[in-house]
Amino acid sequence: MLTFGNLLDLANIDRGNVRLLRHQDNRYTGFHSPYTLWRDHRDRFETYQSMQAFGDESKLRAPVWASFVGVPGKGTIFVGLYSSSLIGPQAEDREHPITGAIEPAGSYNLYLTELLPALQEYAGRLWIEWGDGYRSWIQRGDRQPKPIVELRRDLGEPPFPGYQALIMQLSEIGSIPSTWAAALSATRGIYLLTCPRTKEQYVGMASGVDGFLGRWREYFASGHGGNVALKSRDPSDYQVCILETVGTGATVADLQSAEVRWKAKLQSREMGLNRN
Repeated sequence: MLTFGNLLDLANIDRGNVRLLRHQDNRYTGFHSPYTLWRDHRDRFETYQSMQAFGDESKLRAPVWASFVGVPGKGTIFVGLYSSSLIGPQAEDREHPITGAIEPAGSYNLYLTELLPALQEYAGRLWIEWGDGYRSWIQRGDRQPKPIVELRRDLGEPPFPGYQALIMQLSEIGSIPSTWAAALSATRGIYLLTCPRTKEQYVGMASGVDGFLGRWREYFASGHGGNVALKSRDPSDYQVCILETVGTGATVADLQSAEVRWKAKLQSREMGLNRN
């Protein structure tokens, strides 16, 4: 099995000198994700990567960073190798590259990073399997070889995974590819929200003209989509997936029947967030 570690070997780069960084930041709901920042605003992505929180200095201490971004659906693509050295706490107020807010001096560590030519032909085309440890966004290159799952001919949008395979966070709604948006807005059915904090589930129905996408955008905008149980708690970045799709001929009554079945199957009234 070919791994990213094998590519480092072929490029004569010592794996022990490499830190693997997977950027997927869900703190900035309503703004760019690291993926769309890299895709649409490369200079701002470079700035974002150079600003790192205090406490990660030992983990980031390596002459080379292999930079990856998480895409909707938990995919991971390679975006480049960078030389890296710690400058120290930022010396002056600085605009945050995602939010535009002014970060006061001393809020972040700054790193001097420079894109390296090695492996650059794979940037945006190489997809790896990061594994289950998404929270471990900094990993050692000599301990995590990372299997390569795909190498594409051209840089482009990730393909829609299909309705049954789709798993994503609500915070990713604003950054999904246009082909995903078209597929989700054209289809109605039953979906599942899962709260990452309480592990409770909510079964819902997408019956409007904009299908799943329209309904999920309501949650994204309000945090609760008008639901009583969700209003009673702090907003959360729910995981969302599709339980069932229906054809164009299905009536609202058909959807309501399907929703009731799924609530019973998952016991989301007794042990979840549904109240009816």
